[in-house]
Amino acid sequence: MDIAEVAKRSGVPASALRYYEEKGLIRSIGRQGIRRVFHDNVLERLALIALGQAAGFTLAELAPMLGEKGQPDIDRTLLLSKADELDNTIAQLSAMRDGLRHAAVCSAPSHLQCPKFRRLLGLAAHGVISADGKAKLAKLRKAKPG
Repeated sequence: MDIAEVAKRSGVPASALRYYEEKGLIRSIGRQGIRRVFHDNVLERLALIALGQAAGFTLAELAPMLGEKGQPDIDRTLLLSKADELDNTIAQLSAMRDGLRHAAVCSAPSHLQCPKFRRLLGLAAHGVISADGKAKLAKLRKAKPG
């Protein structure tokens, strides 16, 4: 299958396919004129890459898990670590959602007079919740507004 067909069937732009090949994530099996040609299993590898990226893995983390001989070699410890990271993000986002819902209906004259909103401010000020998606789970669970 040439690179144009792979791009069409996978939805991955040809430029990304060339980049993935440069990084060793996929391999062409030759050329048809000036176009790279790939084995049919490249679509499965691209699906694994897409799944890994959706879960938050970097390409560098994914590369060894794709395996050398076309068979995935999934690092289970890394999967568990990523799952823990996702748990932290979920907890952080849940706390933020709950705080925002409360702030939206709070009867305090000012949000700054609301104890729950002030607790949310404190969490943000101490870096327990942040825009980069990282959370200090133990502190978050202990100080969760609601």
